[in-house]
Amino acid sequence: MAEPLDPRVRPLDARSLRGLAHPLRMRLLTALRRGGPATASQLAAKLGESSGATSYHLRQLAAHGFVEDAPEHGKGRERWWRAAHSGESFDDTLLRDPDPEVRGAADLFMHEVANQRTQELATWLGTRSDWSEAWTRAADMSSWTLRLTPGLALELIEKMHELVESYRALVPADGTPDTEQVRVHTHVFPTHTD
Repeated sequence: MAEPLDPRVRPLDARSLRGLAHPLRMRLLTALRRGGPATASQLAAKLGESSGATSYHLRQLAAHGFVEDAPEHGKGRERWWRAAHSGESFDDTLLRDPDPEVRGAADLFMHEVANQRTQELATWLGTRSDWSEAWTRAADMSSWTLRLTPGLALELIEKMHELVESYRALVPADGTPDTEQVRVHTHVFPTHTD
């Protein structure tokens, strides 16, 4: 497994994967990473879930080290949560683990990542008229079909990741007009020709 470029990226292992591989847990973690610290009730309202469900799954995420208390935000009995890491890295050997529970959790994790990305794209398509013309011109939904060896595919992935990471150093100063959080999805996978 390649070392993550961001030291706040947590490598998943069999135990932590089983603690994360649940659709609501993954949505909660994503909401905390993108929206910042929140309470179980705030997350329940945002995600259309009950606060009992969000409380339970936040405690499970905390038990596995994915979220932690954010006491500086709380008042009184309110319990605020924040993401403990900026992301996670997935080692595809988990898909071949001898334990069927681990393989099942790995498969569920991968499918939920794909579902979240599809939902993000669908949300963009449904709300693009709410954005400025500059942002609608700056969005992209390109795809290519290439003929590559596994080695060339890995080289392409590494170069794409390096390019995207290079933009972290170009973060505009706080207050720069028209600065928004941008999602970048990459997918490289083989397909059979018809």
